[in-house]
Amino acid sequence: MNNLEVVKAFVRAVNFGDVDRISDLMTPGHMFIDADGSERIGRDEMISCWRRYLEMVPDFRIEVSDRFERDNMVILIGRASGTFAEHGEMKRENRWSVPSAWRVIVKSGKVAVWQLFANQRERYEIVRRIMAA
Repeated sequence: MNNLEVVKAFVRAVNFGDVDRISDLMTPGHMFIDADGSERIGRDEMISCWRRYLEMVPDFRIEVSDRFERDNMVILIGRASGTFAEHGEMKRENRWSVPSAWRVIVKSGKVAVWQLFANQRERYEIVRRIMAA
C-alpha cells in the first residue's frame, strides 16, 4: 500500500470501529496528538484509547472531503461526527459534528503520527452535561 492507501485504510478501520485493524495499521511508537496538543505515545496505549473512545462514541465517523499528500505526510480535511452514549442510549442531544483536519505521518506502511485539528468545545460541553446528570 502507498501512503494514501494506508491512511484511507486507517480511516475505514476507525469508521467501522475495527480496533484490531487500527492496531495493525499503527507503528509500535505511534503518536496521537489531540486537538488540545496533548500527546499519547505507543500503539498499546492507543489501542486502549481507541477502544474506550469507540465505546463512548459508538457511531464515531470521519468524513474526508479533501486530501493532500507530500512525501510521507498526508493531510485530510473533512468532518468528525458522533454521538456520546449516555447510559447506553444514543440521544439526539448528544450528537456532534465538527469540521476537522488531520496530519498523518506514514512510516514503513503504517501510521506513525495521527494529529487532529478541530474545535472541541461542542464535544466538551456534551461530556460535561452528561457527567453532571
